Amino acid sequence: MLDLAILGLLEEGDIHGYELRKRLTAMLGAFSSVSFGSLYPALRRLEESGAVAIVFSDDVEDVDAGAYDTGDRAPATGSLRGELAAFRARSRKTAGTRSPRGKKVYRVTDSGRVRFAEALAAQSPDDDKAFGLTIAFARHLSPETRLALFERRRARLVERLAAARTAIRADRDHMDSYARSLVEHGTKTTEADISWLEGLIAAERNTPATTPTK
Repeated sequence: MLDLAILGLLEEGDIHGYELRKRLTAMLGAFSSVSFGSLYPALRRLEESGAVAIVFSDDVEDVDAGAYDTGDRAPATGSLRGELAAFRARSRKTAGTRSPRGKKVYRVTDSGRVRFAEALAAQSPDDDKAFGLTIAFARHLSPETRLALFERRRARLVERLAAARTAIRADRDHMDSYARSLVEHGTKTTEADISWLEGLIAAERNTPATTPTK
């Protein structure tokens, strides 16, 4: 999931490591634990596979220079301020080895774009987190693929709602008010998600076909 999110954000333009981490945290949630210690190994893996390339620019703030070049992993302190301080200290130590071309940023390659498109289209409608990520990048899918994805997701949620209602009827006598309230809250959430998907489906059907965003 992290690799997919990285490639999706890089589709929008070149990004340096610190900004990429900020956007990933905003997209995946504050509790997703996207630390520099998990981000840079993922970037390294994507670079080695040819999906991401390192380029240099004078237009970005050099807050993470040197960390990737040295092969060292940043400490996953859980504190953004602490991690940035560690990176700045590491950068000062390696200042003499930096490339004179400018500040390091990351760029998706043509191979990475193909990999991103294939992974995005293959996301399962059964996985709540994966589906949320797919929605975030749905503009990159063809209209036909988006519509099919939304319809599959709606079908899964209809099945989930029916199963939950059956369970409530079968176990109502064995639930106290709190347990019953929790289950009913879940069914209301599912109903709201189905309604939201029906709106997306209607919009897709009423929108003229366009080429996916590049």
